[in-house]
Amino acid sequence: MKTTHGIELPETLREMVDPKRCALIVYDMQAGIVRQVKDGAAITARIKQLLEAAREVNMRVFFTRHLSLPKQLMGAAQYRMAMAWQRVDDPEKVQPWFLRDSPAFHIVPELEPLPSEAIFDKLAMSAFEGTPLDMALRDCGIQCFLIAGIAMEIGIDITARHAADLGFVPIVVRDACGAGHRDAADRALQTLEFLGDAVLTDLATLIKEIS
Repeated sequence: MKTTHGIELPETLREMVDPKRCALIVYDMQAGIVRQVKDGAAITARIKQLLEAAREVNMRVFFTRHLSLPKQLMGAAQYRMAMAWQRVDDPEKVQPWFLRDSPAFHIVPELEPLPSEAIFDKLAMSAFEGTPLDMALRDCGIQCFLIAGIAMEIGIDITARHAADLGFVPIVVRDACGAGHRDAADRALQTLEFLGDAVLTDLATLIKEIS
């Protein structure tokens, strides 16, 4: 651990994942998202391992869920995004996939959150946009966080970059992050590595350091 001007600078992964300064974010592991990814079951199993390791050391855990608004409440940006994802050219053909009470919206049962864990719903891709996540982490003195879930190229990349701008150290667990488009996910990881704000690791290394 280096220090400068009274500020501690964690260097090693073991220092970063100390539960006093690190939390776990499980990103959008919802039934309707997991089933869209061909290795969704494998990603779920890896995240379950990560979640169990985090719980074992009393690390704070936050889940995110992507929320769709009813069509009457959707704005231009949400329609444009839904049209792009659903590959339709008419807004009347858009179907809100993640309405609040739909089965697709709920977190997969294998990763059922505990009463002591938070769930934040969002409309945007960044887990920080429009949610209390930033305040919740800072209020607990969190400096770093682990992130895993789906999808790497859509929301995890954006959340990691946003976090770095907010002064956090994101730790991306690469093999516990699913992707809908492998090439895009690889490009996202390469960009994060190039920027240098995030730490990239794998599940086996992380579990060894966290225990």
